[in-house]
Amino acid sequence: MSTQATAEAITDRTPLLKSRLGSFLAVMPLSIWVINHLWNNLSAFYGAAAWEKSVTEYANPFAQAFTFIIVILPLLIHAAWGMVRMFSFKPNNLAYNNYGNLKFLVQRVAGLGVLAFLGAHIWLAFLHPRLVEGHAEPFADIAREMRFHGPTLMVYLLGTLGTAFHLANGLQTFAMGWGIFASDRSMRRFEPFTILIFLVLLAMSWGAIYALYTAGAAYGPGGMDVG
Repeated sequence: MSTQATAEAITDRTPLLKSRLGSFLAVMPLSIWVINHLWNNLSAFYGAAAWEKSVTEYANPFAQAFTFIIVILPLLIHAAWGMVRMFSFKPNNLAYNNYGNLKFLVQRVAGLGVLAFLGAHIWLAFLHPRLVEGHAEPFADIAREMRFHGPTLMVYLLGTLGTAFHLANGLQTFAMGWGIFASDRSMRRFEPFTILIFLVLLAMSWGAIYALYTAGAAYGPGGMDVG
């Protein structure tokens, strides 16, 4: 093969490699972190001490730094890849009004919302308390916000809804992009599992929010413990 032919082959494969890298970073490790984070937040059902131990405490400083790195770096790379795809695709839902096209469009729109939600969540619940206030976010603060601040509750309900859909639908896209499913029939067979994954993630998310909302009743809107 000539040098020119080799260069052309590499150029042709570059979009595929970028696409696979972007989808891989969404599944590994971001999706694993999201599932683990949701599971840890369900400890809110057991009270403040259990939640803070599961969510905000780390065995050592290296564990905290490692968690930050494996979340932020893949998130930034995946977000950059997603933004490039966002501005390069042209919706054709009017010409081809089908279920697959609708999911494709919703996935892109949800991605923007999820990016904004995760960025705000990581800053307000992780970075700002530690870097500005010098401590991890107290359970009382987030429980009070969920209970007495309607916009916060709504943002978390919609943000976790978008995250659950984006992740579940992204798993199907990942399987297609990596050649795990090579036919429309195999994709249709996987569809019920995608819906199940979405429902499980949404149940975990809203379950944790409900636990925080319920616990917030013990704290007054002015910051006083009324329990």
